[in-house]
Amino acid sequence: MFIAVDDTDSMKGNCTTFLATEIIRELIDDLDLIGNPRLVRLNPAVPWKTRGNGSLVMRFGKGSGERRLIGMIDGHSLYSFDECEDDHADAESIMRRLIPLIERYHEDDADPGMLISFERPDPSFYRRGLTEFLNREIVDREIERIHGITFTIGCGRGLIGSTCGLAWIPEDSSFELLAYRMPERWGTPRTVDAQSIRRMDMTYPSTFNSWEEREQKVAMVPATPCPVLYGLRGDSMEDLIPASEMIQCEERYRWVIFLTNQGTDDHIITEFDSLRPNASYLVKGVVKECARHIEHGHVFINIDTQYGTITCGAYEPSKEFRMAFDRLIPGDEIEVMGEFRESPSTLNVEKLHVISLAKMTEKVSNPVCPECGRRMDSIGKGKGYRCKRCHTRSDNVVIKERTRWIVPGWYEPPTAARRHLSKPLKRMGLEQPCEFINPVRQ
Repeated sequence: MFIAVDDTDSMKGNCTTFLATEIIRELIDDLDLIGNPRLVRLNPAVPWKTRGNGSLVMRFGKGSGERRLIGMIDGHSLYSFDECEDDHADAESIMRRLIPLIERYHEDDADPGMLISFERPDPSFYRRGLTEFLNREIVDREIERIHGITFTIGCGRGLIGSTCGLAWIPEDSSFELLAYRMPERWGTPRTVDAQSIRRMDMTYPSTFNSWEEREQKVAMVPATPCPVLYGLRGDSMEDLIPASEMIQCEERYRWVIFLTNQGTDDHIITEFDSLRPNASYLVKGVVKECARHIEHGHVFINIDTQYGTITCGAYEPSKEFRMAFDRLIPGDEIEVMGEFRESPSTLNVEKLHVISLAKMTEKVSNPVCPECGRRMDSIGKGKGYRCKRCHTRSDNVVIKERTRWIVPGWYEPPTAARRHLSKPLKRMGLEQPCEFINPVRQ
């Protein structure tokens, strides 16, 4: 039996992942948890998202196979099973038990939707949830097809995320250990030792997006008044538990390891005929002109592509990443990944791939006379050069190639400026080929 829920939180508080732990706590004495609960990020371009547009999916039944420790809830170890021997349950009864939790753990300006089903939606709904804006009519037809039962509050927009999240069949995936605060501390400043996170990051290379070394800055602790204490992401579920134990912080209320699509680039469209607003693309092109700056520290370049000229933006929060734009010149061949926005028409760059660099040259001197070896003099603008002694002529000045302060390779923003879905170079098995240091902070 699958249970999916979405759109219960807002910028004011709450967290759908915490609601998932409440659902697990409610059902775990009667049903086994099959696999990890799933945190599935969807289209980051939707304007009504709160933080990361994530839906939550859980599977319950009678477990079989290996049992794994994946969390701690109210002082009790939480285990999940690899396989499901039987998922028979009374869905209507389960729904009645869970409705009070949805009613309790949702914000007034949210539109929750919960879906219970014994069948997954068509996998295409996952892809569409990453790249489109779906409406309820399309989703309701699919829910009817799989005989799902639902509960909604408000307009029930959460059913869209629930359906698309439940449709996810992982190809690439990662894990996130989410630790939660004691309820009496919700909304107060968090107490987390930054240097303990730095030591953890250096000790466990399978983790990612936790620490920004250049800025000496923590990237895994939220600033919102939600129940989350921190989110520790990694490729190895086994590493996350000891890595989390290295973090010195206030008392943890609960922790659970989620399977996620974070850090996968699943939202990037690589094959397309044209760019639609509010979707994310990988676009190849040639730099048309040097970077231009606008107020507030934002930087833009134009590139010529098979889809026409596209304006690409790197924004102030990306810090030194913007300096890669400054070092590009016309003729450089690049690829950019990011969200395409309609107004103003801009591709907001999440990663930059410099494929090849144009040569940059500068004049060293006037031509040398082949007869006497003296430097020739200019005859006039655009008229070439002539040796006064030998009267030989030439149009070719002596030039040299200038050093380019950028090299081919992939470039990414600092950890704190990355989107949940963006795949870090670390997960791509790559390193940024050079770093940019800006002595003047903007």
